Amino acid sequence: MAKDTPPRWDRRMQQRLARGEAAALGELYDRFAALVHSLAHRVLDDDAAADQITREVFGYIWENPDAYDPRQGNMRAWVARLAQRQAVHRLRLAEATAYAETGVGSAEELEQKVRRASIAARADYIVTSMPAPLRAALELAYFQRRDYRQTAADLGVTEDEARRRLRLGLQLLSTANTRPLEGTSPPGPGRTP
Repeated sequence: MAKDTPPRWDRRMQQRLARGEAAALGELYDRFAALVHSLAHRVLDDDAAADQITREVFGYIWENPDAYDPRQGNMRAWVARLAQRQAVHRLRLAEATAYAETGVGSAEELEQKVRRASIAARADYIVTSMPAPLRAALELAYFQRRDYRQTAADLGVTEDEARRRLRLGLQLLSTANTRPLEGTSPPGPGRTP
């Protein structure tokens, strides 16, 4: 996954995009396409739709490089918000169409589905954005079912350090339910994120 981008890189990237440098879009795509695709896939559970969202997000960025405001956070977070908004918008459209065709479902069920998908996407984003030591500790503990002692041994750190990393990682993850990335307006022609 891409490493954290320093603000200076973000400002330079925005300037290069504003000048219309195709190489800048390629660099941005190389750095963040996997993030965009994974967030969109997490919301939509559809590879083709996630591919389409990825194209739409980078198309929006290319056409609207000045929409990025460094005062609102780093470029990685902005790109993730664009992907999340567009995927949620697509999910709402798909569910509304399905409801209109079948009459099955309700607005409440749709919003619950959107909320669950948004929380899951935010959790994925948080994990991929964590510093590598925290992410490694969580992956060992939760995906490989290691206890804190085994995690400490695998990472070559003290047990206290392993517990600290796990605690911090879990604290970051706990924000996924309270601060979803979801927004109201998707990127796209004529729309602002």
